[in-house]
Amino acid sequence: MEPLPADIVPDRVSALVRFLLLKYRTQELTTRAEMLSRVTRECREHFPEIFSETCECLQVVFGVDVREVDPINHTYVLGSTLGLTYDGVGINGRSFPKTGFLVLILSIIFIEGNCVPEEKVWEKLDAVGVSVEIEHSIYGDPRELLTRFLVQELYIEYRRVADSDPARYEFLWGPRAHAETSKMKVLEYLAKINGREPGAFPNLYLDALRDQAVRAQAEIALNMTRASSSVMSGEFSHSE
Repeated sequence: MEPLPADIVPDRVSALVRFLLLKYRTQELTTRAEMLSRVTRECREHFPEIFSETCECLQVVFGVDVREVDPINHTYVLGSTLGLTYDGVGINGRSFPKTGFLVLILSIIFIEGNCVPEEKVWEKLDAVGVSVEIEHSIYGDPRELLTRFLVQELYIEYRRVADSDPARYEFLWGPRAHAETSKMKVLEYLAKINGREPGAFPNLYLDALRDQAVRAQAEIALNMTRASSSVMSGEFSHSE
């Protein structure tokens, strides 16, 4: 297999990303054969490399996962990363899914101790090429997306730091983020894109384990409450 010119693979990845984003927006399945038809003949031997880079781009930038649902016919479905149900398609005048931005923000908050000063978030975003002062080609206005839309959707809590003068603000996970995903899922995602295991980040791993324990206890309490309510309801019916 001869190596391709340096500019060919990025060009084919870009074309396949556009094709799969269309499939995502229309909620259609796709197949390996269909994706191969989008790759020029001389690139087909390199399809595994092109497909791998495409999946990484979709997940990290757009927050879209490509998952094989039929290994016999090589059929794939596209869905949001981490099980998040909001993709922001259409806001800020951009038709691209913005789940990748949400995952990035949730990751920053988790890594930084679950509560992050606003200025540190802008600093972290700037380091990955998302400037608060510049309209982004995919995410639109980052400040509006974070402090307005993601707050309205309850994924992010944006609150004033107590007794700060002049006023300073900080970010935390909102209730919808806690409901739809977990610290362990975010850690597994971060470990995967860095080619590591979750245990390679001991402090984050312990935090994620504690979060799992709290969730398990809450689930047990909820089930006990439901069972108790059911019993009490039955007793009340028999007493009438």
